[in-house]
Amino acid sequence: MMLAPAAVLAQTPPANETTLPTVKVEDTADPMEVNNGYQGSQTRVGKIQQDPHDIPQAITTVTRELMEDQQVGSLREALRNVSGLTFNAAEGGRAGDNMLLRGFYTFGDVYLDGIRDTAQYNRETFNLEQIDVLRGSASMLFGRGQAGGVINLVSKTPKRADAYSLTGSLGTERYTELTADLNKRVGENAALRVNLMKRDEGSWRENPATGTEPEIHRSGAAVSLALGMQTDDEFVLSHQHTRNRDIPDFGISFDSATHAPNTNFPADYFWGIDANFDDSDVSVSTATWTHHFSPKSALRTTVRYGDYERSYWAHKPSPTTAPGTIGLSGPTRSMDYETLTAQSDFNTQFRALGMKHEVVAGVEYLHEDSHRKTLQNLGGTPASFEPYVESTTANPVNFTGDSYAAYVQDTVEFMPFWKATLGVRRDELKAEYSSLTSPQLDFGEWSLRSGLSYQPTDETHYYLSFSDSFSPTADLYQLSGGAHPPERSQVYELGAKWLFFDGDLAFRSALYRAEKENERNTDLESTAAILTKKRRTDGIEFELAGRITPNWEVFSGVSLMRAKILETAVNLDNGDADTDPEVADPRFVGQRPRNTPEYTFNLWSTYKLGGGWKIGGGVEVKGDRYGYNPSSESANAQFTTNGQPSGFNPNTAPAYARWDAMAAYEQKDWAVRLNVRNVFDEVYYDAIYDNGPFTVPGTGRQFILTGELKF
Repeated sequence: MMLAPAAVLAQTPPANETTLPTVKVEDTADPMEVNNGYQGSQTRVGKIQQDPHDIPQAITTVTRELMEDQQVGSLREALRNVSGLTFNAAEGGRAGDNMLLRGFYTFGDVYLDGIRDTAQYNRETFNLEQIDVLRGSASMLFGRGQAGGVINLVSKTPKRADAYSLTGSLGTERYTELTADLNKRVGENAALRVNLMKRDEGSWRENPATGTEPEIHRSGAAVSLALGMQTDDEFVLSHQHTRNRDIPDFGISFDSATHAPNTNFPADYFWGIDANFDDSDVSVSTATWTHHFSPKSALRTTVRYGDYERSYWAHKPSPTTAPGTIGLSGPTRSMDYETLTAQSDFNTQFRALGMKHEVVAGVEYLHEDSHRKTLQNLGGTPASFEPYVESTTANPVNFTGDSYAAYVQDTVEFMPFWKATLGVRRDELKAEYSSLTSPQLDFGEWSLRSGLSYQPTDETHYYLSFSDSFSPTADLYQLSGGAHPPERSQVYELGAKWLFFDGDLAFRSALYRAEKENERNTDLESTAAILTKKRRTDGIEFELAGRITPNWEVFSGVSLMRAKILETAVNLDNGDADTDPEVADPRFVGQRPRNTPEYTFNLWSTYKLGGGWKIGGGVEVKGDRYGYNPSSESANAQFTTNGQPSGFNPNTAPAYARWDAMAAYEQKDWAVRLNVRNVFDEVYYDAIYDNGPFTVPGTGRQFILTGELKF
């Protein structure tokens, strides 16, 4: 009672004081800036912003933090962290990023911010926030595609705070790289972000006669402007340009007797010459508008124009002739590929009939215009070529296509902890070719996606899913459109996802069956487009990503695959003079398909020692991979013994394990990091040509020292 008057007096302001109105300060974290280290916690790969933990499908996210710790520059290096993924070399002119996932092609399933990005070029990571790999058929989310999955690249976008970062790297094999990431807030709800990159790199392989090495010379610039950030109407305008000036590497040949990589010459021999080139210029301009009707409803519309120019001349390795000053025959190509895309997605949440609904619907239009031609020989014998100087006599290969699509999906929580997902999509493709065998093509197909989820707690998710998709023979410059039906893929998946340590560590597993019919992988310059009539991959995957302790991070995956050819191909319009269909060798039935190892494993882990020091390392493991052509009616070379056990003996790239390491000293505003690739300097072969004549060795031991400044 004695204290009460004092308390009352303390609450009464003196007469000469003014009480100011309350100021409420609010801000929202950038949705793509909340990844938990190596654990991806936000994605748009399902058409809406969501946690990957809630998607009833296997998904792998390679975060920016993981790529920075590994000193990743190219998409190819980043994807070494994805289990069940292998690399193709430049088969059939399909040079550039060319991967298989779960044993199926992905060259039609690479996306940039949810927009199809199927051009043939080498992608860089300097402007990427993360990479999302959604496994299973592209289905209603993306339309035509393969059974393996979708690789979606997520670009960096402006943030609501000033942030600047500069990095410089020096390494062995003449490695140099400079990058800049500059973000400036230019208004209350506006920001500008600029990303720059310049990278040069040599190789441990060399032409002993000329000293020529495979080389990488790449640069890029990306600028994006965001307006109305975190308001009802958000606009993002962006432009990205990349430039490549490389000397391509076709690797070494296989030995026709042992079906192993050729040992007649050292593995560090390179058959290219200084005059070889692989030039590309890529420009992509994008405008995105997002209108929020409410916190639970939004309309997102994107328009993009892409121009992809590329020209190259390479030399093929010889199994019997050493590299020389002139070089052997090799492919030449000049390409100009343009795309115009418009995509609009609407998502909303509501209750109906006592159940929660999450609806996604959209439409999409894609125009493609492609021109390809061989180069003009400017020197006679020996041959000489220049970039983009096209042949005056060769016939061009032209393709024009228009694709239209509409899709809708509903996820219904029909009882507590249980959700059902059902989606459907219709794609129509009309195309005109310069090819005589398929001058006009017209396809229309349905795709389905369904899933059943049980999430008893926020940390656990069990699901069963089915997805299917199609890929018409018109897609990606393929032939035989009039004689064969589209490819069809079906994927069944049973999976589980768990979160441990208060959500800091994510663990997932998936058991799946993927089947594909009428598979193709041949461009317009060939006449045999069928590879296998039907094949299947059964597999199981495990993946771990995140923090075990505040100082210990890990990213790891293992994939076990059992793949089989179930039916061999029948090519109805093979382009031969005779009219008989070409039937592939029936002995291929039951064999493992090309470039599909029985196992892959990847591990990367870092530990903070204290005082700013951090160490880390990891390993990439792949089983042996076959290289052969199962389309041919005369494939006896794959079954001859040549001193080996009788039976199936295709060209085989051996299994390998590549170990990497890093050590870093990090402070708030600066850091220094040393990366060592291929610590034990093992000779390994990480890319293989589809038809099996060549395989490409991976990087030798390489040291890279990087300095970073933040302000």
